Amino acid sequence: MRDNHDDKTFWDYPFTSQRLPLVAANVVATSQPLASAAGLQMLARGGNAMDAALATAIALAVVEPCMNGIGGDAFVLVWDGKALHGLNASGRAPAAWTPDYFAKYDAMPYRGWDSVTVPGTVSAWRATWERFGSLPFEDLFEPALRYANDGYFVSHTVHRQWQAQVPELITQPGYRDAFAPNGRAPLPGERFICPGQASTLERIARSKGDDFYRGQLAKAIADHARATGGLIREEDLAAHQPDWVEPISIRYRDLELREIGPNGQGIAAMMALGMLEQFDIGAMPFDSPLAWHLQIEAMKLAFADMVEYVADADRMTDVSASHLLDPAYLKQRAAIIDANRASAPRPGRPHSGGTVYLTAADERGMMVSFIQSNFKGFGSGVVVPNTGIALHNRGWGFNLRPGHVNEVAPGRRPFHTIIPGFLMRDGRPLMSFGVMGGSMQAQGHLQVTSHIADRGWNPQSTSDAPRWRVMDDNDGVALEWNTPPAVIEGLRRLGHPVTVAPRFDLEFGSAQMALRLDNGAYVAASDHRKDGYPVGL
Repeated sequence: MRDNHDDKTFWDYPFTSQRLPLVAANVVATSQPLASAAGLQMLARGGNAMDAALATAIALAVVEPCMNGIGGDAFVLVWDGKALHGLNASGRAPAAWTPDYFAKYDAMPYRGWDSVTVPGTVSAWRATWERFGSLPFEDLFEPALRYANDGYFVSHTVHRQWQAQVPELITQPGYRDAFAPNGRAPLPGERFICPGQASTLERIARSKGDDFYRGQLAKAIADHARATGGLIREEDLAAHQPDWVEPISIRYRDLELREIGPNGQGIAAMMALGMLEQFDIGAMPFDSPLAWHLQIEAMKLAFADMVEYVADADRMTDVSASHLLDPAYLKQRAAIIDANRASAPRPGRPHSGGTVYLTAADERGMMVSFIQSNFKGFGSGVVVPNTGIALHNRGWGFNLRPGHVNEVAPGRRPFHTIIPGFLMRDGRPLMSFGVMGGSMQAQGHLQVTSHIADRGWNPQSTSDAPRWRVMDDNDGVALEWNTPPAVIEGLRRLGHPVTVAPRFDLEFGSAQMALRLDNGAYVAASDHRKDGYPVGL
């Protein structure tokens, strides 16, 4: 990566968010300034990027509980200065989750106990600290414990996300007492205190996470399940282990995108980019309807394959990640794209044998791409009494179709949406990044990678650009309010069912990025769609 001091394209700001990136030797970027401050405190103590990332992640579980929490899952990519490492800390189905048990459902439950798989976030905190942390584990909890014990003032954006979920979740076991004591979300500027979270985090800090999987917290989770209709047991929690994995990769232009492989959806972004290699997006202006159309069509084709073939990696024996990323297969898929009209994609036939994201980087060269989530906001809505543990609903990612590669079964990991991203150039680390937001994450990774590779933009301009989103029916397309009118009309002429979202719509994801320059500085950006700002020293 060049230093870019005199590169007009890189330092240009064509959009109207009124934000500029931070340039510093050590940076933290996330969606909540209070959590970013926690990471900055660790850097000021002499901690490294992992210490900063973990303090930030733990604080996020407290100050943005409507998007993540102690009872969620996590994935991490870490550049340690020499190599990139991946951690899959997603949990598995309880032992009692048999296909016969779920035969009473037409689809996987969206809320309640029958959507709760074993939470993996706490195991990610410990595993990454053991391998890469430098400060004492308990020190990383200090800012979060202060917010949990003394309270914090809720921001406007967090209030909006929180309140939108209260009517649906308030009847779930334990939810009202912990997160809606007044029958509503805390108001903007109102102090919120969750004593249960404080005692839980203290136990996790003292036991280095063991209490959550084998101690009193594990017993509390299992006891609550027994009392209120859940199937998760102490044995399920004790059996959980996070896995260090080799990240998968694909080349796009002069960049290499790295992702954690299945059971995550990062492979969908990679497949779409592999198809787009057949088109010269960079030669088209940003407001070209054709450029948007080609990206949308590639994403739809990738999603069609993802739904059909992506599951727990142990289950992908007939069609593996390597089959889906095979250049010849992706070239065949790209040939299906019609430049003149929208399509109704179907899965191909490869040759076979509510989320928070943060990034931290330090002057030693360590870069951390970290994502943790309860999935749909507070997740299942189930909250363990007196603990502040809101349990996620990742079980919804399973399929009930008999024989499907992603069919629910004991001990399996479900298909997962949360994905940290990482870009390399010429074998060197370029940028840690993520775009939180359900199915928007893979789409956001595609758009971010294209903006960096095809446009040469800096991280803040990359984040500020209006986004498109293929809807969950894999047909409709949502566009942000500030999408160029020529693009809106052009996509409609091509046959896309287009909806233009209102301003401040939160369904287009929230990006955080840290791009490394040749001189060792980082250019860090935080998405204007949320509350965060990058911080550094």
